Amino acid sequence: MPPRYDSDDNDAFEDDTDSRWPQWRRRLITWGMAAVALALGFLIPYTVYLNTQVTQRFGELRWQIPTRVYARPLALAPGVAMDAQTLKTELAASAYRDDGTGKAPATFSQDGGRFVVSSRGYNDVDGKVAPRRIELSLSGGQVASLRDADSRKALKAARLDPARIATLYGQKQEERRLVRLEDTPELLVTGLQAVEDKDFNRHHGIDLSGIARAVWVTVRSGGQSRQGASTLTQQLARSGLLGIGKEQTVTRKFNEVLYALIMEARYDKRTILEAYLNQVYLGQRGSQAIHGMSSGAEFWFGRDLSSLNTEHIALLIGLVKGPSYYDPRRNPERALDRRNFVLGKLHENGLIDDTELQRALKAPLGVPKNPGLIAANRFPAYVDLVRRQLGHDYPEAVLQGAGLSVMTGMAPSAQAYAEGAVTKTLKSLENKRRPELQAGLVLTDVHNGDVLAVVGSRDVSEPGFNRAIEAQRQVGSLLKPFVYLLALAQPDKYSLATFVDDSPVTVQLSRGKRWTPGNADNRSHGTVRLVDALANSYNQATVRVGMQVGPERVTQLIHVLAGLKAESNPSVILGATDQSPYAMAQLYQFLASGGEIQPLHAVRGVLDPQGKLLKRYDKTPAPAQEGDSIAANLISIGLQQVVSSGTAARLNADGLSRLQAAGKTGTSNDGRDSWYAGYTGDHLAVVWMGNDQNEQTGLFGATGAMRVWSGIFSRLPSAPLKVSNKGLDWQPVEAGGTAATDESCPGARRFPFVVGYAPAYTACVAPTALPEGEGGEGGEGGGWRSWFGLDKKPEPAAEPAQAAPAATPPAR
Repeated sequence: MPPRYDSDDNDAFEDDTDSRWPQWRRRLITWGMAAVALALGFLIPYTVYLNTQVTQRFGELRWQIPTRVYARPLALAPGVAMDAQTLKTELAASAYRDDGTGKAPATFSQDGGRFVVSSRGYNDVDGKVAPRRIELSLSGGQVASLRDADSRKALKAARLDPARIATLYGQKQEERRLVRLEDTPELLVTGLQAVEDKDFNRHHGIDLSGIARAVWVTVRSGGQSRQGASTLTQQLARSGLLGIGKEQTVTRKFNEVLYALIMEARYDKRTILEAYLNQVYLGQRGSQAIHGMSSGAEFWFGRDLSSLNTEHIALLIGLVKGPSYYDPRRNPERALDRRNFVLGKLHENGLIDDTELQRALKAPLGVPKNPGLIAANRFPAYVDLVRRQLGHDYPEAVLQGAGLSVMTGMAPSAQAYAEGAVTKTLKSLENKRRPELQAGLVLTDVHNGDVLAVVGSRDVSEPGFNRAIEAQRQVGSLLKPFVYLLALAQPDKYSLATFVDDSPVTVQLSRGKRWTPGNADNRSHGTVRLVDALANSYNQATVRVGMQVGPERVTQLIHVLAGLKAESNPSVILGATDQSPYAMAQLYQFLASGGEIQPLHAVRGVLDPQGKLLKRYDKTPAPAQEGDSIAANLISIGLQQVVSSGTAARLNADGLSRLQAAGKTGTSNDGRDSWYAGYTGDHLAVVWMGNDQNEQTGLFGATGAMRVWSGIFSRLPSAPLKVSNKGLDWQPVEAGGTAATDESCPGARRFPFVVGYAPAYTACVAPTALPEGEGGEGGEGGGWRSWFGLDKKPEPAAEPAQAAPAATPPAR
């Protein structure tokens, strides 16, 4: 029989139920209070911790900027050597585009030899340089005219913004160029919000309505479709504070939300938006991460942010969603779809009209094949020199990631031509019998000491041993001009017309040893003019002259001019000293500059992140003393004969006679080192070629290093060398004698003499015979004689106390 529940039983049941519910509710409340207390106990200190993290990391977003290294600005003026190909090389290095009009910044147009160029503004060592639109015409290998393209006013000079050649990063390989909100295109700012965060100006870090929309889209599609719900503030927290590329987890998302709320509480919308524009991740090139809209514009389009068109801005905004997935170089179809989607959003929100929408939709992506940004170090040998010269003032840890601008003297065209000449020449000289060849070179501006190009290896883009600076190799005949320089500083004894003896010579050394150097051709040439001994690099004649001036004075001279150290042995006369190409470039800079003491420098100056000059290195050199100028110019005239009819005559066959260059070949013992130093009216280049193991190469100066020099100057525009005649008196000299004579006298040659030291005149007498070496023809000072005591009658050369014989370097 089923149990019965009377009224008493029911009452009893009800009473029992009432007694249990309060107990359940009390437990629920207790558990709830405990959970809240636990949450608050964790959340409050954790929020305080995250607040500290936001303060630290948000600050880092504002200063972690790489130090950028720039080439020199391209200076243009009527009469400056320039051709169309070199100008285009310079423009390409600075990421200029040929758009056919040359109206937008960083664009140009070309019509034959006429160019219209619109430059960017930039900061230089002497202040801010405003952008400018110029028109120039090229003719005869130089700038024929220069004018303002808008006003049509003739210009005396103009400068184009420099190319960026390297980046010195901090701990992270992050490429970032800061931009202020007011300098950002308005369409980019409004369009970014329209696509990524419509309620940016109204929410407090997270967008609840956006989250609701995202959930609704996901539910409605059955999980097949997702919609992003992250605000710009959350995206900034994710990439800037949490770091990109990490797996999304609940904890990470929780931290992202808290970071966003804290940032919104601490910073205004303008600050957050500006930080986002400078932090957003937009791509990768190797280990180089591209951050910020300004760097993104340069990386993807090779253009300044301010010069972007609507379609470019749309693509940048589109890349925010996934720079790798929408990479326009690897996935152009995806990128095009994404860009067009963004263009639709811009039109939908009234940011562009129908006409602009249709024009932009038809436009190509506009992304060049190669990224616009320079990798961390494209020119390792040159940047190595930059680091060395900055090392004293800016240690590595201070220099990297400091946001500085290092302004250098590099000429991108000169660097390109130097690299190309090294690569081409080495390839042409390779054979199975010859060891692997290496090369090092330094190319400078003879007017100011700027280092324009450096090559330190046959692998021009690979870092490592920098032979241009570090290689110490025997210089051979490259030192001979400085022996003759000392002689010519005694105009009462020596001139270019002086006869010297090139017969066999023996030098008595200490401890009973003797040194008997010979000529490279194993011949003696009798009595020859001093200029011919220099032009043909005769060892025996040079040794005789060198022993007269004294080996110790040779070493003192090269120390004064370039800080070089060498033993004062007789063999130093023929270049038995080990030096680097950079050291020899510093030495020859004295001759190339017409007697000025010009310290070479790769760095022109350093600017702070705001463009203010911190330190300048390119100080104007002091003018040459009169005596220094005269002596240097006499040697330059002699070295011009080296090129016109001496050991470097092959340059004429290469079509370089127009340069009227001066130069000197050099070869060390057994052909282990091939050298050439040569200069024009604008440039000096010193080239070394050899083998790292110091093996014989079988190359002379003219057959190795000089070929690299020829390859450079066959392409590099440069003014011809015009040696000043100030302080010089040109006179025809009789054949076979030393007296001045008539210009029409048979066999007469014109020679320059220091004013006041020209020989007396003698009436023309037909010569019975010409000494061997006669024939041909040559082309501005008291500092020298007072420096070295050469105003006094020289004493016979004393026997060196500890002179060691050296193998005779071949003359060539």
